[in-house]
Amino acid sequence: MEQLLKSVAERATRYLDTLENRNVAPTPAALQALSRLDEAFPEHSTDAEAVIALLDEVGSPATVASAGSRYFGFVVGGSLPAALAANWLAGAWDQNAGLVALSPIAAKLEMVAMRWLLDALHLPPECGVGFVTCATQANFSGLAAARHALLARRGWNVEAQGLFGAPPITVVVGEEVHVSVLKALTMLGLGRERVVRVPADAQGRMRADALPPLDDNTIVCVQAGNVNTGAVDPLSEIISQAKAAGAWVHVDGAFGLWAAAAPDRAHLVDGAADADSWAVDAHKWLNVPYDSGLVFVRDPQNLHAALAVNAAYLVQGETRDPTHYTPDFSRRARGVEIWAALRALGREGLAELIERTCHHAAHFAAGLRDAGFEVLNDVVLNQVLVSFGDAETTRRVIAAIQQDGTCWCGGTLWQGKTAMRISVSSWATTGEDVERSLEAMIRIAAKVCAVVDMEKS
Repeated sequence: MEQLLKSVAERATRYLDTLENRNVAPTPAALQALSRLDEAFPEHSTDAEAVIALLDEVGSPATVASAGSRYFGFVVGGSLPAALAANWLAGAWDQNAGLVALSPIAAKLEMVAMRWLLDALHLPPECGVGFVTCATQANFSGLAAARHALLARRGWNVEAQGLFGAPPITVVVGEEVHVSVLKALTMLGLGRERVVRVPADAQGRMRADALPPLDDNTIVCVQAGNVNTGAVDPLSEIISQAKAAGAWVHVDGAFGLWAAAAPDRAHLVDGAADADSWAVDAHKWLNVPYDSGLVFVRDPQNLHAALAVNAAYLVQGETRDPTHYTPDFSRRARGVEIWAALRALGREGLAELIERTCHHAAHFAAGLRDAGFEVLNDVVLNQVLVSFGDAETTRRVIAAIQQDGTCWCGGTLWQGKTAMRISVSSWATTGEDVERSLEAMIRIAAKVCAVVDMEKS
């Protein structure tokens, strides 16, 4: 075991050391080599070192270098050194983080990390918190708490009786609602097509002046950080209207809610703390390893009632058992790396990480605009949308940038216009990475546009 783990550490270190000089996307040869894995189930045992050697030799070249500093696709962070190391140690511990009795250290680190997170995000200190897999599960958990609370007001125990015959719940979302919220509503039996959609403005923000009539049987889902533009719904206006009507407000803040931890960006999420539940990803802007999400609910009893389990064989004490605040029971101790990331960064480091990546995004936007390309959004956080002309030209530029390998950006459709999306989420991205990537983007776009012009003439 000792030699095997040392070998793995050497291979992992070598992988990380080579990220700077490799293509961000895997090469065609690396993808072709994956066919080596197409073998029949082995009849006999294989030495563990040989298994790891195959995994490294075939797998490492076929990865997307999202752990590196020039991956700007989707909203994907890297792994902070302290978080990655904590993840390795937690893997060696092999803890089941469901109960205190199963892992006192995992439960303790969750408790500490909970306090730090609520402090950093300026959320109510009494919140119940669940350490889940992703924003989809965080949205699911927060909305499950909302479903419980609203139906309990009408004397309906949804956990015991289900939804058959239950009083109806109205769900209000913005036109730019993220698919993870819709997926959560689907799993909760509330339906993704039964929602009331509120029009959005040019940046994708829900229009507070277009809200439908609200009451105390309504869930209003607002967004902190549009996945394309980074824009934040007018939280104060919407939440004040919703609370006056007795509605429940859920904030989908997968990456945008982290703005609360950066003094210069916190104004963007003013009013967020007045909501009832919040969903956040830790594997985005906190830069911990996948998978890692967080749900916060103002009244812990609502989260507990929606998700708690019990059985005679379970050893439960007076302290918080983590499983009662998440959909899953047996799970890895993901709170370990969240604690490590927060402990390593501190308040100043977390704010600096968020602010630095926002500045990088603004620099991308300025550079592309100066080169004559159209930036489609107001760059308020870490998201940039750029068009290189018509839809076909923009798609060709995106494909050429991905093939070049200097950096990686994805495509999107924004309010009817094809665009390239740049998301700067990694702690590892430097000013030099931005300049190097900008040079490649501009050079490639100019070349593609010249070819398109020739084809048209």
